[in-house]
Amino acid sequence: MKIIVLAGGYSNERDVSLNSGASVCKALRERGHQAYLLDAFMGLDWDSNKLEEVFNQEDGGLGIAADIQIKEPDLDALWASRPGDSLSYLGPNVLELCSMADITFMALHGSLGENGKLQSAFDILGIRYTGPNSLGCALSMDKGVTKEIFQAQGVPTPAGTHLFRKDKDCTLDELGFHLPVVVKPCSGGSSIGVHIVHTDAEYRDAIETSFKKEDEVVIEPFIDGREYACGIVDGKALPLVEIIPKDGVFDYVNKYQIGGASEICPAQSLNAEQTAQIQAAGEKAFEALRLDVYSRADFIVDNHTGEFYCLEVNSLPGMTGASLLPKAAKAAGYEYGEFCELIIRKSLETRYQN
Repeated sequence: MKIIVLAGGYSNERDVSLNSGASVCKALRERGHQAYLLDAFMGLDWDSNKLEEVFNQEDGGLGIAADIQIKEPDLDALWASRPGDSLSYLGPNVLELCSMADITFMALHGSLGENGKLQSAFDILGIRYTGPNSLGCALSMDKGVTKEIFQAQGVPTPAGTHLFRKDKDCTLDELGFHLPVVVKPCSGGSSIGVHIVHTDAEYRDAIETSFKKEDEVVIEPFIDGREYACGIVDGKALPLVEIIPKDGVFDYVNKYQIGGASEICPAQSLNAEQTAQIQAAGEKAFEALRLDVYSRADFIVDNHTGEFYCLEVNSLPGMTGASLLPKAAKAAGYEYGEFCELIIRKSLETRYQN
């Protein structure tokens, strides 16, 4: 198959995305596909009359992911570095190449890839793509909406509220919460911008910092607990992954630095009943958010009460060989390249069967 692996983009998670995309592209090429790694934001400067040649390039575009470091990018500097004065979030020839491919493998993370807008555009343009539909992406990307849906549908989720910029001076007492709490962006991933606060001063700082980036934040009580990831493919839960960060917090650094966390799959600290309950809740969250094809639901189990809660659902989770979802897939019997092909097959069956 001719496959564009779309990664990078204009997002705080672009470097993580490029690593995901490079892993996917390499695996698909090893399995005989004409796969090409394309940065959604930078695009590709290529003769528009010879775009077919892109699929035959020996390097598969993998050079754009060379020497990528996992860090938060300077998005202003990234925008300034792109040639021309286009206001588009898609670079040159992105739509053209995606249209020419048999399917576009969505390896994007964060705003552009997971908020549903690109999926909607592809639907309108007749471009076939992997992963969840536009509605599921939009609902799961907004943590405030996600929480409201979970509460309405009976998916266990922490108590919480969302706060808009105009109400940022509200105190925790006025909101009905007390310290410690978690303040996090309403949209976003990879634990970027998540604050665990224990004092009033830390709370005010977290609020001020958060509203510099977004117009809405989510506030939840802090839960001292163990974290688990529940991968879901075609509505069915995979084996759970237990996450044990080296310093107690599974933040952006610990997620992506070597040795930042131990990730055990299948999870060993839960009994069969607990595992089944969390998997069932993951499947229910997947259905409640109108997702399809695949995703990953993140859970926490309270160390003191044993209660479990769904924190969020990632519509396009990490896809490096060391990422949580591929680890769960391997425990279920799928090697990495085989899992990438499974995602393609399920995407085609879900949306593009005549």
